[in-house]
Amino acid sequence: METLELLRANLLSPAVLAFALGMVATLVRSDLRIPEALYTSLSIYLLLAIGLKGGAALAATPWSELWKPALATLALGVSTPLLSYAVLRRLGRMDVVNAAALAAHYGSVSAVTFIAANTLMQSLRQSVEGYLPTLVAILEVPAIVIALLIARRNLKGGPMGEAIREILTGRSVLLLVGGSLIGFLSGPEGLKKVAAAFVDPFQGVLVLFLLELGMVAAKRLRDLRTTGAFLIGFGLGMPVVQGALGVWLGSLAGMSVGGATVLGAMAASASYIAAPAAVRIALPQANPSYYLTASLGITFPFNLTLGIPLYFAFSRFLHGGM
Repeated sequence: METLELLRANLLSPAVLAFALGMVATLVRSDLRIPEALYTSLSIYLLLAIGLKGGAALAATPWSELWKPALATLALGVSTPLLSYAVLRRLGRMDVVNAAALAAHYGSVSAVTFIAANTLMQSLRQSVEGYLPTLVAILEVPAIVIALLIARRNLKGGPMGEAIREILTGRSVLLLVGGSLIGFLSGPEGLKKVAAAFVDPFQGVLVLFLLELGMVAAKRLRDLRTTGAFLIGFGLGMPVVQGALGVWLGSLAGMSVGGATVLGAMAASASYIAAPAAVRIALPQANPSYYLTASLGITFPFNLTLGIPLYFAFSRFLHGGM
């Protein structure tokens, strides 16, 4: 009954329902559109708000509490792209280029999945560590670099230096790291001064953002016919494996039930902002129908609806059924 109630609470949350509405709008060919400029503004707002809140919390967090979760996150950033690549090559018989491109996406992190997991934990009154946005920044970059290095070792890819620069200066990393630095330097008192703009409206902005992502994801569903049954299975199964690994490492690092759940959701997610930009530069021959359909059309909806409650249940189990 607790599991069913958790699923109900997640599926009937405003953010998930907005995502579903966006998908319906596309499938019924509605003329509903969110202007590109507004979508960009919403993403900038969400990433900066995450960074500000995380940096302010980090300023009040002793290093003794942070180093173990940071080390666990770095371990995830190294292991998940290698695991994804091995599965894609050995089980999926996928070529080096597309396997590396998908590994980059599944090793990195979706900031929106992180937000959704964090939001669900708050709605369930589960405390989460304030430094989690810092872990998002730690997780996002290494996996992409490792996956691109794998491809470059096996074939002559695009300019690696330009791809790495694209990752580090891309919108998601720059806003998360920069926002965290601002929040850290200004501290909790500084965050209070901008709470009316970056804390209180956060949930409403998230609903609008997921409405747009629902429309984008629905468009990718049409590509499922060309991606094959294996890629569909990969997009559903790999998040569960990596999510369980993230929850386990987070629990070993001493994180709370909610914090380990969010770390698991981060590990289970697939990037569709930083990774596509880097892959487009370093591996232009990779097929976007594979990595965009899998990350945005399969894995993101799965995590948003069923995955996060699953990681929460596993986290509670590891913490003794709390």
